[in-house]
Amino acid sequence: MNADIRNAGEMKPRVLTVLGATGTIGVNTLDVVARHPGRFEVFALTGATQVERMLEQCRTHHPRYAVMAEPAAAALLRERVAAEKLPVDVLEGSAALTAVATTPEVDTVMAAIVGAAGLPATLAAAQAGKRILLANKETLVVSGQLFMDAIAASGSVLLPIDSEHNAIFQSLPRDFNGDFQQAGVKALWLTASGGPFRTLSAEAIAAATPAQAVAHPNWVMGKKISVDSASLMNKGLEVIEARWLFNARPDQIKVVVHPQSIVHSMVEYADGSVLAQMGTPDMRTPIAYALGFPERIEAGVSALELMGRELTFEAPDSARFPCLQLAFDALAAGGSAAAVLNAANEVAVARFLEGAIPFNAIAASIAHSLDTLAGGAAGTLEELLNADQRARSVAEAYLSDKHP
Repeated sequence: MNADIRNAGEMKPRVLTVLGATGTIGVNTLDVVARHPGRFEVFALTGATQVERMLEQCRTHHPRYAVMAEPAAAALLRERVAAEKLPVDVLEGSAALTAVATTPEVDTVMAAIVGAAGLPATLAAAQAGKRILLANKETLVVSGQLFMDAIAASGSVLLPIDSEHNAIFQSLPRDFNGDFQQAGVKALWLTASGGPFRTLSAEAIAAATPAQAVAHPNWVMGKKISVDSASLMNKGLEVIEARWLFNARPDQIKVVVHPQSIVHSMVEYADGSVLAQMGTPDMRTPIAYALGFPERIEAGVSALELMGRELTFEAPDSARFPCLQLAFDALAAGGSAAAVLNAANEVAVARFLEGAIPFNAIAASIAHSLDTLAGGAAGTLEELLNADQRARSVAEAYLSDKHP
């Protein structure tokens, strides 16, 4: 029976918590939600420090709870909410994030907190059996097997939001169960735009500024993910995510650079067929697909115009963009290697955005961290978070030493 149909055919709204509501994915999620009055009820919105944006979202979407990760931001939001007499309870901290993701009233969680910070609440939502719309790729990068085991044990529904994984999900058979041979699947092809540095020399990339790195040619994204796109680390993280989402071996996951960002990803079948999902580069498309699944709902996205367009494809250059190969290396190493990769990358990207290190130090720091901490245990959340913290310390020390 369709999970949306309850009480003898009465359609009830999905009750939604948005983790990371003030970020790009969160804003786009609420844009889609607003286009479908009565279909969704916003239970809780969470953010880190953007008080003004959260306040505006509270005015518009009337959540029962607003959670700010930072206490100072929560205190300010609480004052503003009280002054305007908005019927919103303001909470703070990681425990509150988990609470609004797991409360029985909520059936759907948009997991869009950037970085490893989103892991505990998202994992808790999986353990609680929620329908999870996963935009936080670091959840699977850091905790792959642990997270997928939680999904299986609770019966949670997992729907990918990354445009690439959503495209693969749309291009696979509806009854795909992770068995490539049974489904006749030969390979998954993740497309990459190539980012803003695709045509630059290694020397020019090394000298790139943060402003250049965040100027993505096709997508509107936050600063951290834009830098990851520029280094191709974003695609590396997506390779690891695809391994867990689709039960794929590393050799069954391919990456191709497609500068136009029209083909969002492809599935290659044993009979020679390749099914591709195409669309305008707008994150509201995968968000709407997941929000409405198994139905398709309007997303507010402009129509794709193909007439006169040229679609090109090229192999990624691992010499100029070593982060992609580092991700494959971490996947092959297993254990906590992917958690180390992710943590070291987060540290290095933050330092780069501060202007403290050159762009090519990002990959160098990640490689050093992997060499130093390879082979750690990854069976529990505590072990994974410990690996994350150790990797941050190693990366910080390396970057401080090399770029004082």
